Amino acid sequence: MPFAQLSQMQPGEPSAVIRERVVRARKIQEERFRPYPGIHNNAMMTERMLHTFAEPDAASMDMLRMAMERLKLSARAYSRILKVARTIADLEGSEKVQSHHIAEAIGYRSLDRGDWAERGV
Repeated sequence: MPFAQLSQMQPGEPSAVIRERVVRARKIQEERFRPYPGIHNNAMMTERMLHTFAEPDAASMDMLRMAMERLKLSARAYSRILKVARTIADLEGSEKVQSHHIAEAIGYRSLDRGDWAERGV
Protein backbone atom coordinates (compact mmCIF):
# COMPACT_ATOMS: atom_id res chain seq x y z
CA MET A 1 0.00 0.00 0.00
CA PRO A 2 1.43 3.40 -0.92
CA PHE A 3 2.40 5.69 1.95
CA ALA A 4 -0.12 8.31 0.87
CA GLN A 5 -2.94 5.83 1.43
CA LEU A 6 -1.54 4.70 4.77
CA SER A 7 -1.30 8.24 6.05
CA GLN A 8 -4.95 8.91 5.12
CA MET A 9 -6.39 5.81 6.77
CA GLN A 10 -9.19 6.33 9.25
CA PRO A 11 -8.68 5.22 12.84
CA GLY A 12 -10.01 1.76 13.75
CA GLU A 13 -12.86 0.94 16.05
CA PRO A 14 -12.67 2.34 19.57
CA SER A 15 -11.62 -0.17 22.23
CA ALA A 16 -14.98 0.14 23.99
CA VAL A 17 -16.82 -1.04 20.87
CA ILE A 18 -14.45 -3.97 20.43
CA ARG A 19 -14.83 -4.85 24.11
CA GLU A 20 -18.64 -4.92 23.77
CA ARG A 21 -18.36 -7.31 20.82
CA VAL A 22 -16.00 -9.59 22.76
CA VAL A 23 -18.30 -9.62 25.79
CA ARG A 24 -21.27 -10.53 23.55
CA ALA A 25 -19.26 -13.33 21.90
CA ARG A 26 -18.26 -14.72 25.31
CA LYS A 27 -21.92 -14.74 26.40
CA ILE A 28 -22.87 -16.59 23.20
CA GLN A 29 -20.24 -19.20 23.97
CA GLU A 30 -21.29 -19.52 27.61
CA GLU A 31 -24.88 -20.19 26.50
CA ARG A 32 -23.81 -22.60 23.76
CA PHE A 33 -21.78 -24.72 26.18
CA ARG A 34 -24.05 -24.47 29.24
CA PRO A 35 -25.19 -28.11 28.78
CA TYR A 36 -21.56 -29.31 28.60
CA PRO A 37 -19.83 -29.41 32.01
CA GLY A 38 -16.24 -28.18 31.87
CA ILE A 39 -16.61 -26.56 28.42
CA HIS A 40 -16.84 -22.77 28.52
CA ASN A 41 -15.59 -21.47 25.18
CA ASN A 42 -14.85 -22.44 21.58
CA ALA A 43 -11.22 -23.29 22.30
CA MET A 44 -12.39 -26.11 24.55
CA MET A 45 -14.63 -27.79 21.96
CA THR A 46 -14.23 -31.51 21.31
CA GLU A 47 -14.17 -32.95 17.79
CA ARG A 48 -17.84 -33.90 18.10
CA MET A 49 -18.70 -30.33 19.14
CA LEU A 50 -16.82 -29.00 16.12
CA HIS A 51 -19.18 -30.97 13.88
CA THR A 52 -22.17 -29.62 15.78
CA PHE A 53 -21.19 -25.96 16.19
CA ALA A 54 -18.57 -25.18 13.52
CA GLU A 55 -19.39 -27.43 10.57
CA PRO A 56 -18.42 -25.57 7.39
CA ASP A 57 -20.60 -25.57 4.28
CA ALA A 58 -19.39 -27.25 1.06
CA ALA A 59 -17.62 -24.16 -0.32
CA SER A 60 -15.88 -23.53 3.00
CA MET A 61 -14.86 -27.18 3.21
CA ASP A 62 -13.27 -26.94 -0.25
CA MET A 63 -11.38 -23.81 0.82
CA LEU A 64 -10.24 -25.54 4.00
CA ARG A 65 -9.18 -28.67 2.11
CA MET A 66 -7.12 -26.60 -0.32
CA ALA A 67 -5.44 -24.70 2.54
CA MET A 68 -4.69 -27.94 4.38
CA GLU A 69 -3.00 -29.40 1.31
CA ARG A 70 -1.21 -26.23 0.23
CA LEU A 71 0.07 -25.31 3.69
CA LYS A 72 0.61 -28.94 4.71
CA LEU A 73 -1.43 -28.52 7.87
CA SER A 74 -2.13 -31.25 10.41
CA ALA A 75 -5.43 -32.58 11.73
CA ARG A 76 -4.79 -30.49 14.85
CA ALA A 77 -4.48 -27.38 12.68
CA TYR A 78 -7.80 -28.27 11.03
CA SER A 79 -9.50 -28.30 14.43
CA ARG A 80 -7.86 -25.06 15.48
CA ILE A 81 -8.95 -23.33 12.27
CA LEU A 82 -12.55 -24.40 12.86
CA LYS A 83 -12.43 -23.18 16.48
CA VAL A 84 -11.03 -19.81 15.43
CA ALA A 85 -13.59 -19.55 12.61
CA ARG A 86 -16.39 -20.26 15.11
CA THR A 87 -15.03 -17.48 17.33
CA ILE A 88 -14.84 -15.05 14.40
CA ALA A 89 -18.46 -15.91 13.58
CA ASP A 90 -19.44 -15.30 17.22
CA LEU A 91 -17.71 -11.91 17.20
CA GLU A 92 -19.71 -11.06 14.09
CA GLY A 93 -22.92 -12.34 15.67
CA SER A 94 -23.31 -14.99 12.98
CA GLU A 95 -25.13 -18.19 13.86
CA LYS A 96 -23.32 -20.18 11.15
CA VAL A 97 -19.64 -20.40 10.30
CA GLN A 98 -19.34 -18.94 6.80
CA SER A 99 -16.62 -19.05 4.18
CA HIS A 100 -15.21 -15.62 5.09
CA HIS A 101 -14.83 -16.80 8.71
CA ILE A 102 -12.89 -19.85 7.50
CA ALA A 103 -10.75 -17.68 5.21
CA GLU A 104 -9.87 -15.31 8.05
CA ALA A 105 -9.03 -18.21 10.39
CA ILE A 106 -6.81 -19.78 7.71
CA GLY A 107 -5.05 -16.43 7.34
CA TYR A 108 -4.33 -16.30 11.05
CA ARG A 109 -3.11 -19.89 11.01
CA SER A 110 -0.72 -19.31 8.13
CA LEU A 111 0.71 -16.25 9.91
CA ASP A 112 1.08 -18.28 13.11
CA ARG A 113 3.43 -20.76 11.48
CA GLY A 114 7.07 -19.96 12.20
CA ASP A 115 8.37 -21.07 8.80
CA TRP A 116 6.23 -18.73 6.66
CA ALA A 117 9.25 -16.91 5.25
CA GLU A 118 10.87 -20.13 4.06
CA ARG A 119 7.64 -21.30 2.45
CA GLY A 120 7.29 -18.05 0.50
CA VAL A 121 3.85 -17.27 1.92
